[in-house]
Amino acid sequence: MRIRLLLILAISILSLKTYAQQPSRPNIVVILTDDHAVNAIGAYGSKYGATPNLDRLAKEGALFNRAFVVNSICGPSRAVLLTGKYSHMNGMRDNRDRFDASQDVFPARLKQSGFQTAWIGKWHLVSSPQGFDYWNIFPGQGLYYNPDMISMNGDITKHNGYGTDIVTNMTINWLDKRDESKPFFVVVGHKAPHRTWMPDTTDLGKFDHINFPLPKNFYDPYTKRIAAEMQDMSIEKTMKLGYDLKMKSDPDVTAASFIKRMSPEQRKKWNNYYDKVEADFIKKKLTGKALTEWKYQRYMRDYYSTTLSLDRNIGKILAYLDKNNLTKNTIVVYTSDQGFYMGEHGWFDKRFMYEESMRTPLIIRYPGVLKPGTVSNQLISNVDFAPTFLDAAGVAIPKQIQGLSMMPLLRDPNSSIRTSVYYHFYEFPGEHSVLKHFGIRTSRYKLIRFYDHKNFWELYDLQKDPHEMKNLYGQKKYEAITADLKNQLQQLCIENKDKEALNALAQNF
Repeated sequence: MRIRLLLILAISILSLKTYAQQPSRPNIVVILTDDHAVNAIGAYGSKYGATPNLDRLAKEGALFNRAFVVNSICGPSRAVLLTGKYSHMNGMRDNRDRFDASQDVFPARLKQSGFQTAWIGKWHLVSSPQGFDYWNIFPGQGLYYNPDMISMNGDITKHNGYGTDIVTNMTINWLDKRDESKPFFVVVGHKAPHRTWMPDTTDLGKFDHINFPLPKNFYDPYTKRIAAEMQDMSIEKTMKLGYDLKMKSDPDVTAASFIKRMSPEQRKKWNNYYDKVEADFIKKKLTGKALTEWKYQRYMRDYYSTTLSLDRNIGKILAYLDKNNLTKNTIVVYTSDQGFYMGEHGWFDKRFMYEESMRTPLIIRYPGVLKPGTVSNQLISNVDFAPTFLDAAGVAIPKQIQGLSMMPLLRDPNSSIRTSVYYHFYEFPGEHSVLKHFGIRTSRYKLIRFYDHKNFWELYDLQKDPHEMKNLYGQKKYEAITADLKNQLQQLCIENKDKEALNALAQNF
């Protein structure tokens, strides 16, 4: 009897010890930026030293080379992240829609399961957040300098300082006051580096010594690519000297309204820098290609300078986790709502299904799960974020979610969760005149269907043509590949219940 009691006691102690060794549910920090190009990040190959903290995060976690968005535009991309559903299912197709925040969003499920949840910074979904214990957001796009923010009680308050710093400080303040007995989920939503790329005054001119090389397809002739030729997002024709590049002599002085919000000290530093840039610009009297290439250099210098504060603030978040012994049990995710054109095809902005805007940075640090220094080339979509976070938290994934959990891939980087990604852009007519289109991207090929205003196809072999310069649709030797991709695309439209896309396919399949 005594031996039996001792055996039961030993088993009980072993069970308690095993349970104690099991990790608690991980905290989750999502750093979500706006328009951060993959090519501007050191871990992805950028050579300009703008992202040491992001590069550190990649070394301590995993870098995903093939992460994509399903709709490359600000608000809809956030709606996809929140719901795990495609734009036609969550109701936010473009920035003119209002997101129904009362629908089933994954942070609400995390909250119900015992997480503390927060969204701080850029929201850009018109409606107010729901499903969060705390939120404090920018109205609309938000501002870089001395921005207004809307609190949970509806008050709009002006906050003095630089927007990126303010969002980080507010996040750390919330973390300091959290209930430490509960796991937490927080989205750190930055405006940077969104247009009009306004650097912190401490970073003005930090990249003026660099002469950025023109992308090889900067002067793209858009041969056999109707939509690319129709767009209104070129550095040459669309980028404004006043609004985008801060030249006061330009008749379009829209940027002046932003400068008016600055404190006298901020404005003095700003004017001291840009007045010198403008004086030199006026002296040059540039025209033609020389003017276009000057605009490109100014754009790149402002864009990169804006990312410096962004990276510093990412460093502050990482340092906070280290200092408070949270690193080992916190998943840190860095991503952007989409990619961005850094002069490729002669463009800035996003929207197209082409790689530069469809592809988004994704870096994940997950101690104990992801081996440091991991690099993955598996296909991932931002519709997969919601089920992944629920899965990591041990919360059941609702059947209506259309994305797939990345957890199998995180546990085994050699595995895969999908063989293709689906894309659908709706905003036409709209800003930048990008036609409606949808399509499929596999590991090698991309098939795009442009529809409604004009109906045509584009096909790219990404292995032979990574910059998407040669539309192969209709060419001999590609008939079988095209037919297979069309069938895969149709199946995706059916599976994702995209009736608008199916109707477009029916017109000319």
